[in-house]
Amino acid sequence: MKNLILVGMFLVTSFLMAQGTIKGTVTDSEMNTPLPGANVMVFGTNTGATTDFDGNFSLKADKSKGKLVVSYVGFKKKEIPFTLTNGQTLDLGAISLEADNSALDEILITTYSLAIDRKTPVAVSTIKAQDIETKLGNQEFPEILKSTPGVYATKGGGGFGDSELRLRGFNSENIAVMINGVPVNDMENGRVYWSNWAGLADVTRSMQVQRGLGASKVAVPSIGGTVNIITKTTDVKKGGSFFATTGNDGYQKFGATVSTGRLDSGFAATISASKTSGNGFVDGTKFEGYSYFVNLAQEIGEDHQLSFTAFGAPQRHGQRQNRELIETFQRSERGIRFNRDWGYKNGQEYNVEDNFYHKPQISLNHFWNISDKTDLSTAVYASFGTGGGSGYSGTNKFGIDNSPYRNGDLQPVNLDLIVQENVDRGALGSETIIRDSNNNHSWYGALSTLSTELTDDIDLMAGVDLRYYKGEHFQSVKDLLGGQFFNDDSNVNNPVNNAKVDDKISYYNDGIVLWEGVFAQAEYSKNDLSAFVSLAASNTSYKRIDYFNYLDSDPEQETDFQNFFGYSAKGGANYNIDNHHNVFANVGYFERAPFFRAVFLNFQNDINEDAENQKIFSAELGYGYRANNLRVNLNLYRTNWKDRTLTRSFNNPDGSFGSANILGINAIHQGIELDVDYRPFDNLTLRAMASIGDWKWQDDVKGVEIFDDEQNLVNTIDIYIEDLKVGDAAQTTLGLGVDYDVLPSTTLRLDYNFYDDYFADFDPNNRTNANSKQAWEAPSYGLVDLGLVHNFKLGSLDATIIGNVNNLLDTEYIADARDGRTSSYQDALVWYGFGRTYTLGAKIKF
Repeated sequence: MKNLILVGMFLVTSFLMAQGTIKGTVTDSEMNTPLPGANVMVFGTNTGATTDFDGNFSLKADKSKGKLVVSYVGFKKKEIPFTLTNGQTLDLGAISLEADNSALDEILITTYSLAIDRKTPVAVSTIKAQDIETKLGNQEFPEILKSTPGVYATKGGGGFGDSELRLRGFNSENIAVMINGVPVNDMENGRVYWSNWAGLADVTRSMQVQRGLGASKVAVPSIGGTVNIITKTTDVKKGGSFFATTGNDGYQKFGATVSTGRLDSGFAATISASKTSGNGFVDGTKFEGYSYFVNLAQEIGEDHQLSFTAFGAPQRHGQRQNRELIETFQRSERGIRFNRDWGYKNGQEYNVEDNFYHKPQISLNHFWNISDKTDLSTAVYASFGTGGGSGYSGTNKFGIDNSPYRNGDLQPVNLDLIVQENVDRGALGSETIIRDSNNNHSWYGALSTLSTELTDDIDLMAGVDLRYYKGEHFQSVKDLLGGQFFNDDSNVNNPVNNAKVDDKISYYNDGIVLWEGVFAQAEYSKNDLSAFVSLAASNTSYKRIDYFNYLDSDPEQETDFQNFFGYSAKGGANYNIDNHHNVFANVGYFERAPFFRAVFLNFQNDINEDAENQKIFSAELGYGYRANNLRVNLNLYRTNWKDRTLTRSFNNPDGSFGSANILGINAIHQGIELDVDYRPFDNLTLRAMASIGDWKWQDDVKGVEIFDDEQNLVNTIDIYIEDLKVGDAAQTTLGLGVDYDVLPSTTLRLDYNFYDDYFADFDPNNRTNANSKQAWEAPSYGLVDLGLVHNFKLGSLDATIIGNVNNLLDTEYIADARDGRTSSYQDALVWYGFGRTYTLGAKIKF
């Protein structure tokens, strides 16, 4: 018996001693950069791991000797023998893979401007496709970034795709959003309409948030930062997947992806499509959207690659345009779901406000390997289509206070009553109608970048950025609501206009924008030091054509181009102190053209001769720590934004409406950001984030003289904004997250995000009193999200179940506010965030 016990102890001890952990980092042998998503397997077993974005992996092996097989698409496999002793951790260090020239490489052209960890000197966070797939659920696409330092994302009014993104206190007008390196900010106003990109979540391979100046070489408006979204390229492996998801309030989504894999001819294709629909958490926000994605790639010889990509997301959804008093939400029986902008017509739900968009993006990328040292990448692209939103014209019958057009206090609109009144008016036409505000565009561009290796340590990149944009803006009759026509005299070329459905009313104008840009960047990298210097210059030309306010015979119907020259200069350096520690710094200055609305005043062709470029200076310091199980980033930043575009309205002596440009509106955005990833055990990952900002208006602006068109002094005003907090984003955010593998195939996720120091948005124009108050500060709040991912086999197929519960504790909170007259909660206009929501979905790969 004693011998049996000794033998048993020996066998158990031998087994335990054979177990151990293997770690390492997979890199590209040519670029010496990490390879995210590489597969690492213990040969002859099912034990394996996938590298993270920094190329790191960690796995447990149940045998004392064996070999690892490391593979990555486009690279040659590598086999590495290993020996484990005493159950210790074996660190293999850097595992370098060589490119496989016979494989179809994914075309990641240099215009993507991706930052590289421990090399590019910018503050950066990267979200992988797996995180988007498992965490997003029925959230809005920008909300996937909510645990990123400096980010404040909301659902806006709560309609499908109506989300808003703030970065370091700057709104989307001042955040450069790029898809595959192509800028998508509106060329006239700088905004990003996420409803137009609602299908991106299905096709995104990774999303990188570069805070501050960013790594982009083109002159884009990255005051707050850059969001660079990289879509899928052609999958080299033949196969595909399909998925289905359900959730609260009738949410349903299903779709599929299929790929041919690489054919012998060097051709490959990937196609993806999905449909999303639901009733919406907010009343009256029913939605239906589709998305499609096509990528075709072809190798041409050994030196050329072509990639064609087309994707879009046609959708229509009900909106909530009006913020409400807190008291209104409390008084409504629907609570935070209350929405005044909908009702019933003929017994059917009817949206007074809705949104519709379909503006696909099509691009053709060409990569040319000119020599061992020189590459040329070129992207030509186009985006065109229609979009806009509905509302009312004529008499406003959609108020909520004691309204006879609602079926009770704060109830939906009774549109049948409005219809009957319009019918009774007969030959007088409709008193109230529903109109569409249309914003169609045609956008064409080309980006071309030449990259060459000047020496072993210095690379030079230079290129051109050309864009043409035409925006068509008009209102049209959508629904006469029972009437025969609608009287509108806005068109001076047709002043008696008995408008019918689809006829243009109110306004009709085009905005044309031309952009010519050049850029150059020199990069130095040797041993532990990397640095760059970047210069970019651009000319922005604006033209306005007004078809309603000017006769067709009037030469003033079309303006000349108004030109604004802008430039940027930035540089930075990163130094890797050792294998664990690195520090970086960057600094930059750039000027950009004022927005279209500041160049043409009064909604006419009145040219603002005093329009000035906005001026931005930014500086940042950063520190990073990297170990096998710990990652730390710490950043300090300061951005000075001068001559923010601001206009003020006034009445001319003759009673006409006028507006003027105001200079000297400056703001300081500064703060500290920290994020930590820690993996104490192979099955447990801990995350933490803190972002503490101090964003405020810099100076009072006094003695601003307002002149009319004839240069008569109309008024002199003072604006008191010194040290007032910049509103519309939480200046303090904290986050904690836990990922725990309860089983090898099952992961639980818990995230907590806390928001504080949110000040209501306000117009500096309204702060004309020397005793101006700080804007109202909304209550702080914290949200808990829960997620589950379970992988399993369905026959021979791989399958995944994904569940998400957002706002698990059903916390009631104010996510968005605009300041009122008294800067208090009593007259602030707000939107509440969503209560508890959930999704449950399944995905099967074939």
